[in-house]
Amino acid sequence: MEYKISATEAFNKYSDMVYRLAFARVKNKYDADDILQEVFLRFIKQKNKLNNEEHTKALLIRITINCTKSMFTSGHYKKTQALDETLSVTMPERDTLDAVLRLPIKYRTVIHLHYYCGYKSEEIAEILQTKPSTVKSQLHRARKLLKLSLEGVEFDV
Repeated sequence: MEYKISATEAFNKYSDMVYRLAFARVKNKYDADDILQEVFLRFIKQKNKLNNEEHTKALLIRITINCTKSMFTSGHYKKTQALDETLSVTMPERDTLDAVLRLPIKYRTVIHLHYYCGYKSEEIAEILQTKPSTVKSQLHRARKLLKLSLEGVEFDV
């Protein structure tokens, strides 16, 4: 059976996931908006290579991560200053979100994929093209840093 999904269907189904991952990595609404657009442009070019729904989701996550990496290495990004974001969330959620956004990018990514997307360590390792033990270590370290941060202890990684 052949698997097909239109760009509109993919956008409606996965845009929230892509945006949240992009935002978790870049910590900026405007850059996350740009990445969302870029991800779906790249998706349209690659959509003939899809096998199933899980492959589609993994492909979109991989493209999102690659787009954020490209943005971080661009000359334009290195010369700009980030604006402070104001998010309208309740206080406990805001504290948790702030703590997650203060983590180094490798920890933010695994935390997002594990807790917000629901992936297991082995699946995250496959998506990030790394070892499951590396993902487990990163999750463990990220949890420690989050705990310290939520307790009010400053950390420098």
